[in-house]
Amino acid sequence: MAYDKTIEAIIRTLHIGDQGLTVKRMFGGVCYLVGGNMAFGIYKDNLIIRLGSPELAQQEIDSRRALPFDITGKAMKGWVMIPKTKLAGPKEYKKWLDLGLGFAGSLKPRIGPKVTKGPFLKPGPNTDLEK
Repeated sequence: MAYDKTIEAIIRTLHIGDQGLTVKRMFGGVCYLVGGNMAFGIYKDNLIIRLGSPELAQQEIDSRRALPFDITGKAMKGWVMIPKTKLAGPKEYKKWLDLGLGFAGSLKPRIGPKVTKGPFLKPGPNTDLEK
């Protein structure tokens, strides 16, 4: 499954990489990690955000600003999926990305083989991204 490269381009223009992110292919899309913890990603034509709080995620779903992040038949708690059609522009993207960055940045960094080494947008294992 391909993911929407225009969403990726918008993320790049926002200079989110200054946050020390790494990139890894997951879910048939691409995910952005802080200290080895996923903050957000792209799945098909959706932005996926790790909010952490199941209650906050449910509030966003109930308000119809987001959808449950469900690609397997079971929604992931604390995560939401925002269709590209609901993202009005860069400010809207940044608002969501900051929520994911805030949560992932609050977690203890992961160590071990699951952490993708390298700077933002540098291809790591299992990626086909270009610099």
